[in-house]
Amino acid sequence: MPKIKKNENGQTNSISQVRYGCALGALHSVSAIPGAIPITHCGPGCVDKQYTSLVFYNGYQGGGYSGGAVPPSSNLQEKDVVFGGAKHLDQLIEASLKIMDADLFVVLNGCIPEIVGDDIGAVVARYQEKGVPIVSAETGGFKGNNFTGHEIVTEAIIEQYVDKYAKKGEKKKGLINVWSELPFQNTFWRGDLTELKRILEGAGWQVNILFGHGCQGVKEWLTIPNAEFNLVIGPWLGLKTAKLLEKKYDQPYLHLPVLPIGAKQVAEFLRAIAAFAKENEVQTESFIKQEEKEYYYYLEHFTDFYAEYWWGLPAAYSVVSDAAYNLALNKFLVNQLGLIPAKQIITDHTPEKYQEAIREQYKHLAEDVAAEVEFVEDGYIVGRLLKEQDYGHKPPVIFGTSWERDIVKELKGHIVEVSYPVSYDVVLNKTYIGYRGALTLLETIFTTAISKSA
Repeated sequence: MPKIKKNENGQTNSISQVRYGCALGALHSVSAIPGAIPITHCGPGCVDKQYTSLVFYNGYQGGGYSGGAVPPSSNLQEKDVVFGGAKHLDQLIEASLKIMDADLFVVLNGCIPEIVGDDIGAVVARYQEKGVPIVSAETGGFKGNNFTGHEIVTEAIIEQYVDKYAKKGEKKKGLINVWSELPFQNTFWRGDLTELKRILEGAGWQVNILFGHGCQGVKEWLTIPNAEFNLVIGPWLGLKTAKLLEKKYDQPYLHLPVLPIGAKQVAEFLRAIAAFAKENEVQTESFIKQEEKEYYYYLEHFTDFYAEYWWGLPAAYSVVSDAAYNLALNKFLVNQLGLIPAKQIITDHTPEKYQEAIREQYKHLAEDVAAEVEFVEDGYIVGRLLKEQDYGHKPPVIFGTSWERDIVKELKGHIVEVSYPVSYDVVLNKTYIGYRGALTLLETIFTTAISKSA
């Protein structure tokens, strides 16, 4: 029997306990834009699998107006594999336009039509020529995961719709486009984007948040070229889009790799933006002062609990999550709670070209604190790494996913689910970002600890 090749981390090409969807999962990026509807050209069951995994068993987020069971699908059969499914797609689009109300339709390819060579761009082009607001995106699952698909979809909307219909006049002073978390993949994206928009507006900016409840829908996307600059928040997702917009609309971009959690990170975050743009410095400082007054009011009362129960609270931790939440949580836990980092594990298949810059961030979590970080996707390896760690004499807290629950029981530790899949938490608008999210995070961590939940 042939041996299975492994890399230096003991990983193989097989992945157990998968932590993302395929490129077609970017249909949820479309449904996260108010007024946009995805149309999928793929095999039967593909859309349902992406929904049940990325949305339902991930905080039970719900499909809303254009997710869940709503997206039209060609549900390709064997004859479509043999003869091609382009005609089938044409009929599906025509029917969808008659019965579905949307400001924008996005047609996404699955594996089958990409393999057999269906030209969805040609099919969609015929409708574009008639003035139908519709774009096509080649998102066959073998192209990568839903992070890859998200960037494909974003680029398709910009290239085929925004570039055609937007009024590309003068830049609007103070208007920024925000590129950050991946909708639905990040369980708390709705609340997080709401809080990001709140703190940015509080500091004086006008914000195109582009996804979720705070977005004005497709008409907001049409103002993308008018923004003064693009703001990428997170270690890597959104950088490709920002570079496209820099080239296309001569828009500079600011990359802040750390999602801000808590007063220290938020203040640094807002001041960095004001310094980059040389605007809103006074309003930024006023907003920080106002928010910190409220934040530290609650924290002052929290210290009574912390001082009384410190002997029974976890001191060491690991985070198992996508790169954005992993780095953000580490910065908060080290700098504002003084917890001790063990090995950290990033699971989102971060492109290799970004990994070294992310590793550098972990070398300087605080002035005298560093942590090891591993890029691992296989749940078996994740479990092994967690069990190998020395967490000291207290049970650790693991910030992870539902997959880690059994490992945490073995470690006699505590688990806080922060990354896909989150199957033991119902999420409506919870956030762990900003000032308000930090307080919620503190409540979650220490309620979990004192309840001895694992």
